[in-house]
Amino acid sequence: CRFSQMLHPIFEEASNVIKEEYPDKNQVVFARVDCDQHSDIAQRYRISKYPTLKLFRNGMMMKREYRGQRSVTAIADYIRQQKSNPIREVQDLEEISSLDRSRRSIIGYFEQKDSDNYRTFERVANILHDDCVFLSAFGAISKAERFSGDNVIYKPPGENAPDMVYLGSLTNFDLIYAWTQDKCVPLVREITFENGEELTEEGLPFLILFHMKDDLESLEKFQQEVARQLIGEKGTINFLHADCDKFRHPLLHIQKTPADCPVIAIDSFRHMYVFPDFSDLSVPGKLKQFVLDLHSGKLHREFHHGPDPTDVAPGQPIQDLASSPPESSFQKLAPSEHRYTLLREKDEL
Repeated sequence: CRFSQMLHPIFEEASNVIKEEYPDKNQVVFARVDCDQHSDIAQRYRISKYPTLKLFRNGMMMKREYRGQRSVTAIADYIRQQKSNPIREVQDLEEISSLDRSRRSIIGYFEQKDSDNYRTFERVANILHDDCVFLSAFGAISKAERFSGDNVIYKPPGENAPDMVYLGSLTNFDLIYAWTQDKCVPLVREITFENGEELTEEGLPFLILFHMKDDLESLEKFQQEVARQLIGEKGTINFLHADCDKFRHPLLHIQKTPADCPVIAIDSFRHMYVFPDFSDLSVPGKLKQFVLDLHSGKLHREFHHGPDPTDVAPGQPIQDLASSPPESSFQKLAPSEHRYTLLREKDEL
């Protein structure tokens, strides 16, 4: 790969620069993988383009790969930024009352900084600092919030949203990480031009609500039904919402315009499938069945051949699907020669 060969000396020189600043070999490790020789590693981390630069913390691959300039200075600066402390220490609890409540915040109240509890909190913050604001208070400053020992709370977005308290072990990394990730990473995320490629690289199909930016009612309804019907599908599909005005081109691919919004669709990375009617969203099990039909392959079959014979109403003759496919229960789209991605719109706008 010519681009990999071009990056190699730059990557190596950046590693030498960082090694001088962080001589402890356990602080920062630069490594490279030949994906021809080690295809199992490439497959495990879904590497499909070269060269790709991924950051790992505590053995975990971070969602956001390095997309900055391919220069020694830029790569070294990126590492310095990653080494900076992700937790802001508060000097007065009054600072908590002035937090930006449009963002998610995790606050740790500790007796002392040199403790296993805080070290675990620090590890979690290092991984999730892009998703939440992390703050800490120690000693006498935090005493009022440590009524039963060290304490970690979550402040959700919204001025009147109540705090949530972590009740598990503060030294159990897996428990506190899972709790914090659940609070910091919303179940339904917004897809934008900036994070679209990153979301695609997670390798999961998309269930997307297309809505107008000021239409918060449909978004809230979608979020509620995803939480009610699909919480068990988390990890098999990404729940997203998108601005209809910004993503007009994907709507055209499913024969819709912003005037049709709100619209729900699945992008399987092969085709896009449309949920029949947004008004059916609150019908018990309807949205879940839509997702289950994706996993079972039913949506793909219907895309190409029309409804399964078992879906024909009693007494209705079964048509020859090969010669005259009936209309699918989901709007059929003309197959695209190439996989459509939401990112393609960025350059066209």
